[in-house]
Amino acid sequence: MKASEAREMSVADLRDRIEVEKNNLATMKINHAISPLEDTSKISKARKDIALMLTILAQKEKQN
Repeated sequence: MKASEAREMSVADLRDRIEVEKNNLATMKINHAISPLEDTSKISKARKDIALMLTILAQKEKQN
């Protein structure tokens, strides 16, 4: 996800997307523990996307 895409989302949409991405990350970690993923960079990309969305969410909440 690009920062510009996240900035266009509303606060409620960001919260929902963060929860979905956290669930996806947890699932990926569990699957990777059972049988290694072919592309392990997906885990770090998911973590970075979540961090980006959390940062933008905090910025939006601070403005209001």
